[in-house]
Amino acid sequence: MLRGERTLVGRDAHGRCRGGAAMSGPLYVPVLPTRPHAIGAWRQLWPDVRAASRPLWNLPSLPGTAPETLATVVDKYVGPASAVSRHGGWVDAPFGEDPQTAALAEALGPYCEFGQLRPVTGPERAEAQQRAAVETARRCLRGLGVRVQVAGEWDGRLAEGVRSLLARTRPEVSLDLLLDMGAVLDDRPDAGKEALRALDALMPLAAWRSAALLGGGLPRATADLLTEGACEAPRAEWRMWHEVRATGRAYAPFLGYGDYGVQPPSALAQPPAPGRQGGPPWGVLRYTTESSYLLYKTLTRGPDRTAVNRSAARRIIELPEFRGAGASQGEKWLSACANGPLSTSEGVGGPAEWLRAGNLQHMTYIVRSLAGG
Repeated sequence: MLRGERTLVGRDAHGRCRGGAAMSGPLYVPVLPTRPHAIGAWRQLWPDVRAASRPLWNLPSLPGTAPETLATVVDKYVGPASAVSRHGGWVDAPFGEDPQTAALAEALGPYCEFGQLRPVTGPERAEAQQRAAVETARRCLRGLGVRVQVAGEWDGRLAEGVRSLLARTRPEVSLDLLLDMGAVLDDRPDAGKEALRALDALMPLAAWRSAALLGGGLPRATADLLTEGACEAPRAEWRMWHEVRATGRAYAPFLGYGDYGVQPPSALAQPPAPGRQGGPPWGVLRYTTESSYLLYKTLTRGPDRTAVNRSAARRIIELPEFRGAGASQGEKWLSACANGPLSTSEGVGGPAEWLRAGNLQHMTYIVRSLAGG
């Protein structure tokens, strides 16, 4: 049976982190957008998988939205995410514009005070956002997520920023470290070393309730990437996490794992485009294996759409690594798509369905891997 919050000890000789508190945290922290496809995937996860995970929900960029209307817009995106997060998680607005900072923090507050989510801040956030997140954490008593973003080399000044931020908190506020390495692809072979430098600097700063290493390893799908109709990419963020865990650091065995699901980190910042027509004539089905991401080209329109999309799904279910239709609702959808008739396009899906199925198989597989590892 999987557990939701795992309680772990082992920072010092007495099995405790600085300050004397035992470290605890979820098996898995998926970094997800507050979009219907991700919320739908979360809702369809098997209950034990959902209970072992805590999402980090991200509000998209909302350019040009007036501060006085932000509460209504935020509710449209965060309300459904909060409703499905019965076991908790975090909610963040990392893409807010400066004039929106205070209003965004105020709009997110109720989902932490009256829901199950925790506020998030970081060392490079505006002072108003930091102050608002800390105040919300004091009121909701569920804790505060400290998201430290390292897109390249570790900058030691970030540790000073975290130290300054933590000075605003009170002892009763539980702290969760979310070390976000952003996109972790093969062009960052030193990501593990940079993560280790960051953790060595950050872990001693507080009695962290939990600490998770986050990264996005799926490349952005482009027409060039899929010229052959399919491609394979290594799970570089998974490799990074294992590299850090193998160092023998006292905190390493208790470091949580997180990723961006089956989207690259850049996708989370994209502003909503309601009513947009068109888009590329192709899309992607994604599947996660032990060491790779597999991407298969699909079509969004055209006379060959049904045949191409069913063929893409069939290529996945015929993989030696395919885990069977009963592994998750994602595999179930892929199997139904692959075995559907060519005489109808029903069940071949579109971009939202492909993302939902991809996230379902991926998140389920990650939790099963972590629980067994």
